[in-house]
Amino acid sequence: MMAARALAAGVRSCSTFSLTTTSMRYLSVAASTTNTNNNNGEIITFLGLNNLSDNPGAIKKKRRVGRGIGSSKGKTSGRGHKGQKSRAGGGPGPLFEGGQTPFYKRIPKRGFTNVHKEDMVPLNVGTLQDYVDMGRLRVPGPDDPALTMKDFVDAGITKNNSIQFGMKLLSKGKDRLTTALKIDISRASSTAIQAVESVGGEITTVHYNRLALRALLKPHKFDIIPKRARPPPNLMAYYTNYEKRGYLSPQIQLRDLKKKLEIDSTESTPSSQTSNNNE
Repeated sequence: MMAARALAAGVRSCSTFSLTTTSMRYLSVAASTTNTNNNNGEIITFLGLNNLSDNPGAIKKKRRVGRGIGSSKGKTSGRGHKGQKSRAGGGPGPLFEGGQTPFYKRIPKRGFTNVHKEDMVPLNVGTLQDYVDMGRLRVPGPDDPALTMKDFVDAGITKNNSIQFGMKLLSKGKDRLTTALKIDISRASSTAIQAVESVGGEITTVHYNRLALRALLKPHKFDIIPKRARPPPNLMAYYTNYEKRGYLSPQIQLRDLKKKLEIDSTESTPSSQTSNNNE
């Protein structure tokens, strides 16, 4: 009995003596855990950062294929021998129905996509009045050039890359329009034309092909501005129609010619007066 007690004391002394720096670190970590004993002697464990872990069985290791027959997915990796489904990327498409006529071929088709469609950027007359009120859009005078799509881009109404074929003037906000504006634009609705002309403005629809449109919006990329092309045959009827205020209609051309003659006469009048005074 005495020998057993002496042996136990020796074991305790040896275990106490054999503590190293690593053992001390483990003991400090163990001391920082939240395991406590209640009054009944049961160990109570509180959740802390040092004992966070997933529940047993929450994470299942993925089966690796092609790693020998002992893995149950070796050799052919569960794909079988040959065939369409055994190939990489193989298998029928999602619309394949076993060889019968698929659903998208059985249903009727309606309509088509017009490859010659020219999408115009919409522009409302009310928007023009708003930008005039903000001071971001100039008001052309009697001798000033008309507003073009370049002026609209500079004012911030739209962007260069948005205009692929041109712009069309619409009549939304016509009740707010009070400023007389001179506008050159690709297309215009009849109500927009009436709204602009009712306040003393002028509107002319002008054709711009892709090159002319690029030269208008980005003139800094051209050493010489190319001459504007005439409309194609399918658009000639639009730009020769005065109801559309086409720039090739006789009425619009006569109006522009009268303006040019008036400007020439006003420029020549001061020079003639100065010559008479010298005499």
